[in-house]
Amino acid sequence: MVSSDTSLDQAQLTTIYQRRWKVEEHHKPLKQNTSLGKSPTKTPNTQANHFFASILAYTKLEILKLQLGMGHFRLKAQLYLTGLKAMSQELARISPKLPRNIS
Repeated sequence: MVSSDTSLDQAQLTTIYQRRWKVEEHHKPLKQNTSLGKSPTKTPNTQANHFFASILAYTKLEILKLQLGMGHFRLKAQLYLTGLKAMSQELARISPKLPRNIS
C-alpha cells in the first residue's frame, strides 16, 4: 500500500485501503459484467439510456447473487452458457431447413 500522506500510520492506511476496496468490489462487476465501461454511445440521451440499462443489469445481478449465493462473474458465465446452449439447439432445429449451397 502506498500513500503520499506521510502522516498516516499503518493502521490508518489499512483502514483507508479497506474502505476503498469495498468500493472497488462494486465498480469491477459494474464495469465488466454490465458493460458500463464499453458504452458505444455518443449523445447524452443514448449515454443516459446505456447507464440506466447497466445499473438495472447490475441490480438484477445483485438480486440473483443474493438468491443463488453465486458471484457476478459465475452468474455471467452461466447466463452465457445457457444462451449458447439455446442458440445451438435452435440452430440444430432450423439447420435442415437451410439451403445447402449458400453463395
